[in-house]
Amino acid sequence: MPTRAEGNAGSGKTVCVTGAAGYIASWLVKLLLSRGYDVHGTVRHLGEEKTGHLRRLENASENLRLFQADLLDYDAMAAAIVGCQGVFHVATPVPSGILTDPEASKFHDSRTVDMHQFLLFTHTTNVFLSSTTMQLQMLGPAVTGTTNVLKAASAADAERVVVVSSMVAVEINPKDWPQGKIRDESCWSDKEFCRSNEAPTLTMPFCYAHYLQSWYPVAKIAAEAAALEYGRATGLRVVTLNPALVFAPLLQPTINTSSQFLIYFLKGGPDETRDKLWHIVDVRDVADALLLLYEAPEATGRHICAPHFITARELLGLLKNMYPGYPCIAEESIRDMDHPAPMTSGKLEKLGWSSRPLRETITDTVEFCREAGFLEDGDGDDTPCRFPPLLNKV
Repeated sequence: MPTRAEGNAGSGKTVCVTGAAGYIASWLVKLLLSRGYDVHGTVRHLGEEKTGHLRRLENASENLRLFQADLLDYDAMAAAIVGCQGVFHVATPVPSGILTDPEASKFHDSRTVDMHQFLLFTHTTNVFLSSTTMQLQMLGPAVTGTTNVLKAASAADAERVVVVSSMVAVEINPKDWPQGKIRDESCWSDKEFCRSNEAPTLTMPFCYAHYLQSWYPVAKIAAEAAALEYGRATGLRVVTLNPALVFAPLLQPTINTSSQFLIYFLKGGPDETRDKLWHIVDVRDVADALLLLYEAPEATGRHICAPHFITARELLGLLKNMYPGYPCIAEESIRDMDHPAPMTSGKLEKLGWSSRPLRETITDTVEFCREAGFLEDGDGDDTPCRFPPLLNKV
């Protein structure tokens, strides 16, 4: 759906997109280039495998410049942002579970380990649960990385910074929020609840990759709060976007977490899921929303981007109806749960934003996954499809 800006509204303007090779950022770069913007994109690796899809975008050869930069390297981020009138901070750590500590790496693979063994290891080495480790692995890239981007934007005299947060900063057990009250931008997830909910116990299997991923909500809450506070303290115009679960075709070559969610529902697998009220948005509509927040002078503060909501059971029924040829997950694998009131995107819509119908988004996503081979089983591969563990934490 188009935003208020059409044609070459960005002609003569330069903006920076962090994490440019990612799912949301790639679509944003595509949109910006189509609107005449010169784009600086930060990526962790400049190789063709990671950035080829960006270099092949229309107008990329003339108007896209890529910078190799890590969020924790201020000088590298500043070099990418200098000369930019605006910044879109899209980069975010969605961890793979790769460890930098050689001792901790003994626990790093897809299998689970005995929790007594894990707790003994943490008590004797203090590797896993120390705040220092989590700062380095998750909170560092989220909070320190965001601060680096904001400081670099201030130094470059950028007009505005648009920060991509997440629905997880809005909807997880918000304090003093009535169950039946619509959730708007004044609603914040309870960071301490999320923090306490991440600790492993003696009764649960452990996988480091899953444990690291479980800190994602804490990191997103902290990073968004830090960004808004930085704006208040310095006068830099900072606005944030809180997208829901993002579907639609991919531009990058690797599958992302939200697409894995839909693939699991279609292919089926052994995992139990919750009958959660899922909020969904099309990635192309997210890109439109980000550009709108940059171009609309009246945009301030937080903006929820979650136009559609559907329970897991309702989604299963919809997919069975649309794609009867796929096995889909079992009805009995969906665990009942209470549903709070949904989130509202009313603030964003008042700026002129609109979204595609949910059915169109699902159709486009499934067709893309089918054509890309993501819905096929490999020859001789009997490994079951699994539900993305991160999404059991949100």
